[in-house]
Amino acid sequence: MPSSDATDTPRRRIVEAAVELLESGGPDAVSTRAVAAAAGMQPPAIYRLFGDKEGLLQAVAEHGYAQFLESKRAQFDPQAADPVDELRRGWDLVVEFGVSRPELFAVMNSATGGRTDAAHRAGLEILHGRVRRLAARGLLRVNEELAAQIIRATGLGAVTTWHSTPAERRDPTLLTILRESMIAAVTRAEPAMPAAETGPAPAARALRAALPDEASVLSEAEQRLLHEWLSRLAPENGTPPA
Repeated sequence: MPSSDATDTPRRRIVEAAVELLESGGPDAVSTRAVAAAAGMQPPAIYRLFGDKEGLLQAVAEHGYAQFLESKRAQFDPQAADPVDELRRGWDLVVEFGVSRPELFAVMNSATGGRTDAAHRAGLEILHGRVRRLAARGLLRVNEELAAQIIRATGLGAVTTWHSTPAERRDPTLLTILRESMIAAVTRAEPAMPAAETGPAPAARALRAALPDEASVLSEAEQRLLHEWLSRLAPENGTPPA
């Protein structure tokens, strides 16, 4: 694949057009013909600059990594007073990127190649820098390599789970709990878990779980009414009714 150059306007125009098509229409929208049209160029230009569609997607992944690394480096503070909070911010940055830009995130994580590998390694170096700071403060609960693996796995798992969950059932509390579970597994710091539920919701949830699928002592109308009451007290998707 030809080298990337910030002054290479045709190349940049094509990559940016491909990113826009990817994020608006998914991978199927990124055809060489559609990208060329969106960039105001002819399809042969894509083959000349990138070789084929796979080469173009490699360049898209490289572009995504460059954007992500820029924000990651801007946020990383090796002098931060609290390395645990700095780890939280780094994890949140990854998850926010994956949640808000799922198509680009997926291409970045599936890409292989010299430049994407180099960008990936640069991102990992920032992660390992965070982990080393935790180790230097005596805050790690596990070894550095395992800590980095847990941090990456929980971040990727959070993004994957979020997008595989129907939109109406997504609960941002999931992301907080996953992050703080990671903090508890990796560090000796106290996790900042959401406050435990109070009131009738836990009891309603327990009753709903304990009831058989067919409560024979109740009529069909009574079962529907009971289900409505329990759903109001403890919504199954975690979101209280309006």
